[in-house]
Amino acid sequence: MNFKRADRVGELILAEMSDILLRVVKDPRLHTVTITAVKVTDDLRNARIYFVEMGKDDLSDEILTGLEKAKGFVRRELGHRLQLRFVPEIHFVHDASFGYGSRIDQLLASLSKQEEGHD
Repeated sequence: MNFKRADRVGELILAEMSDILLRVVKDPRLHTVTITAVKVTDDLRNARIYFVEMGKDDLSDEILTGLEKAKGFVRRELGHRLQLRFVPEIHFVHDASFGYGSRIDQLLASLSKQEEGHD
């Protein structure tokens, strides 16, 4: 199998970001954030970090503010943990696919209830 280096670095960043948010960051707003994916550009200069707040489908302003304030600290911490010449610039992106998935689950559940009512 042939994997791109950007994909391998993205997986490393995913694992480290999860650990950093869980154990190192002191901001209580960020303890409910889960990192779902990391996409790194081929030149390893930029990383889009996709996140979701557990238990919620929409994005709260507090979470986004907390992530933006912690961005410098998180990037510095990644620099200490990863053996890279350049630490990628971090961009946080809300992962809307979880909200979309839960909406589909709700629709399917309501359809099954309607079918049970007709039987």
